[in-house]
Amino acid sequence: MDDYIKYENETFDIERALYGSSGVEVVNCRFDGPADGESALKESRDIVARDCYFNLRYPFWHDDNVEISNGEMTSLCRAALWYSNNIRISGSRLHGIKALRECSNVKMEGCDIISPEFGWSTRGISMKDTSAEGEYFMMRSENLEFENVNFKGKYSFQYITDSTFVNCRFDTKDAFWHARNILVKDSVIKGEYLAWYSENITFENCVIIGTQPLCYCKGLKMINCSMEEADLAFEKTEVEAEIVNEMISIKNPKSGTIKVAGLGQIIMDDPQAKGQIIVG
Repeated sequence: MDDYIKYENETFDIERALYGSSGVEVVNCRFDGPADGESALKESRDIVARDCYFNLRYPFWHDDNVEISNGEMTSLCRAALWYSNNIRISGSRLHGIKALRECSNVKMEGCDIISPEFGWSTRGISMKDTSAEGEYFMMRSENLEFENVNFKGKYSFQYITDSTFVNCRFDTKDAFWHARNILVKDSVIKGEYLAWYSENITFENCVIIGTQPLCYCKGLKMINCSMEEADLAFEKTEVEAEIVNEMISIKNPKSGTIKVAGLGQIIMDDPQAKGQIIVG
């Protein structure tokens, strides 16, 4: 970065303060102040931001090649990264609404996210060792690779495709609705109405907690999983499952085989339900 223009220990508050920059390093700078200007680094490329404070709207729009480390984006830093590509974020706090949208090739590690509507329509995001809170998290995104991510909030991962989750913990309602081609391994998922209308989703070595999970699914696979507080599960679902603990109830699986260690109730009152349930 010897040829980068460096700004250090400066404050920027005017509209489009560094608009259209190319090859810029900002270190320990503040994007804040009475002018309340937005879009500080819009339409820029090859940007490195270290130890910076972002308290104004829309700092990274239509950017290419962005590295952010040890940054803080406050609740006033709305819609921080939109329409941008090749993004690396580490050790940072993203606390503004809609912090990431319509972006591609994103890597995040060691971050703290508090952001409703985070990650919509993002393509190719790797997230590791990160905590997140919000609603409608990652909706309509594709090619997600999550490892050791803790998430809390409602309506997560809806309409996502082609994604993998390993060693994660999600406390969430209505997760994975309409999701397609998903693998979840060694994870804990707590919430109501898990993965309704999903297609080709596999849970391996997972703990699933909550009522009425996994209904109206196609191509559902469960390998060595436990299901707690699970009642009325698998309604109208095409499923191959191996459940290692006792469940409360299973209702009208459409097809396939469910092997379960124990079961309180089997409800088969739909003539179209052809799924086989093996207990013991």
